[in-house]
Amino acid sequence: MSQSLGFLETTGCTPAMVALDVMEKQTGVRVVQAEINDFLGIVIKIAGQIDQVHGALQAGFEVADRMGGRPVANAINRPSERAGGALISPAEFNPLIQQDVVHLPQYESLDKESSVAKQTPDALGFIETQGFTAVFEAIDTACKAADVQVVGKEKLGGGYVTVIVQGDVAAVNAAIDAGQQKVASLGNLIAAHVVTRPSPAVLALLPS
Repeated sequence: MSQSLGFLETTGCTPAMVALDVMEKQTGVRVVQAEINDFLGIVIKIAGQIDQVHGALQAGFEVADRMGGRPVANAINRPSERAGGALISPAEFNPLIQQDVVHLPQYESLDKESSVAKQTPDALGFIETQGFTAVFEAIDTACKAADVQVVGKEKLGGGYVTVIVQGDVAAVNAAIDAGQQKVASLGNLIAAHVVTRPSPAVLALLPS
């Protein structure tokens, strides 16, 4: 097991993914997995040297806090091998919501012929709402406004749903700007954000 395991838990998927992008780019930590807590939140688990992990958590916490993700961060130095079964979870699929609740990074998919692998996107755009109707309208508007492609959808419970698009920076910015304006009358906008030059860790955890 690594010298240190770090945990950053947020309300909402978007703050967690944006924080992960910052953590990997700034410190080079390794993402272990992401786990949904079934109550609006997700925890990103990272590993690395003690100084790396502590620095990453500080950077990730600040980003997630600015985005309203109500983050909680903690590092466990020299974690017990006996605790590993609770700290790191096996892959898990929830048939009720028809999606994985433990996400293992799929780095090998970046080397295969997939929509992400064919050309690493210049940018990823996230629209997260409370309510399906709102996000459906937002994403339809986004895709009509600019040349972007839907990557996937993530559900966190409590009506929280995130849709992710990819494309060049200008297109993704235009799409997200257009999409988020459609949410107000149909639901609650949780987050709308663009990540440029997304890190390998973020790409490896994208939902399908």
